[in-house]
Amino acid sequence: MKSLTPAILGLALALSAPALAQTAPTRDPAQIPGGTYAVDPGHTQVGWRVSHMGFSNYAGGFSDVSGSLTLDPKNPAAAKLSVKIPVTSVTTTSDKLTGELKGDQWLDAGKFPEMTFVSTKVTPAGKDHAKVTGDLTLHGVTKPVTLDVTLVGAGTNPLNKKTTVGFEATGTVKRSEFGVKTYVPLIGDDLHLTIAGAFERQE
Repeated sequence: MKSLTPAILGLALALSAPALAQTAPTRDPAQIPGGTYAVDPGHTQVGWRVSHMGFSNYAGGFSDVSGSLTLDPKNPAAAKLSVKIPVTSVTTTSDKLTGELKGDQWLDAGKFPEMTFVSTKVTPAGKDHAKVTGDLTLHGVTKPVTLDVTLVGAGTNPLNKKTTVGFEATGTVKRSEFGVKTYVPLIGDDLHLTIAGAFERQE
């Protein structure tokens, strides 16, 4: 029996493999289907960064985010966003510090188990950018915060076939204004947030 030529072998492998072809995601909001989207917790990350004594910028994150996003491509300003972040999901590269952050000297996760953000105003700022203002609740305190949001891309996920849209949002809050004052100003008061959000359309 003759061996398969490289070309025939390549064709056979291609025909037997799952079809994972993906249409390039769009960054045009007008092409995104309207409706209600749910947070994809496995692909959504909330990162934070503070100054450590002015020597370095120390970073960590939160996970297991939940929430919803309502989109109307004909009226971007009508978008609504609501998310919940479990405070116990906070993580750093130090187990000791991670435990301290959950304690009552810092985030007090036992008393304040959730951080939430609920949008109150969306202001488009270009084709794929917007300013999203909302109420951030952290450590039992609620204050208005504005996030700079960029559309990363939208389209059909080739693995689960769900319509997916992703955004990156950045913003800065004063942690002392939310009652998290430990070691200010030795440890920076400015809490820099970066959110990589993925949302799946609910059929």
